[in-house]
Amino acid sequence: MLQGQDLSFSVGQRVIFDGINIETYKNELVSIIGPSGVGKSTLLRVLGMFVRPTRGRVLLHGEEVTRPTPRIALVHQSIATFPWMTALDNVKLALQGRGLSKEEMEERARMALEVVGLSGFERFYPKEMSGGMRQRVAIARALAGDPYVLLMDEPFVHLDELTAERLRREIYDIFFSEGSTLESVVLVSHNLNEVVELSDRVYAMRGSPARIVGELRIELERPRNQYNPIFSEYVSELYSMLSIGE
Repeated sequence: MLQGQDLSFSVGQRVIFDGINIETYKNELVSIIGPSGVGKSTLLRVLGMFVRPTRGRVLLHGEEVTRPTPRIALVHQSIATFPWMTALDNVKLALQGRGLSKEEMEERARMALEVVGLSGFERFYPKEMSGGMRQRVAIARALAGDPYVLLMDEPFVHLDELTAERLRREIYDIFFSEGSTLESVVLVSHNLNEVVELSDRVYAMRGSPARIVGELRIELERPRNQYNPIFSEYVSELYSMLSIGE
């Protein structure tokens, strides 16, 4: 699916990360964890070619990605909705410039809102919606463009815990629902319980410059229960991967 090969990124003389190799497979949610400031969010943007690497390349379906493409979408940690637009118009933004008629844009935007559970809220403005609903609108906008890969940068960090927990429970089925073009998701998160709950595989970054220091496959049936002792063992193993050598 998506591959980052020997990726390096520098700011001036400072090397942020170096020699990063990462890949995703079909119907897989992959997480990237690491200490604050290690370059996780920058790596996510490099994978979408929103930021160009100093060295290395990104491949999608075996073909090199050299610039942003609708096939790779990004959901920011800030809940990015435009307050003067309805939920439907916010989603339609992703479809502009695609050569679609107004009717086609509206139909696809409505379908995306239905996928994230917001059917019936098309005419609501952001101020009339909860934080969880606004983040669903942002996810619907990303999905409306029929991407193959979705990049998510701390998407639940600004939600209250109950709202975040509810959305996390539903998000995997939303992403890989029947008829979706989405083939893989890459998530950046500091919340290790969230990572174990959602991920199929996890990459751990650490060091200066940062490198991939570990990879862990999460083999738990869904839905996952954080009170399961095996769940706790996975969380502990991720902590260990980040703290080795400190």
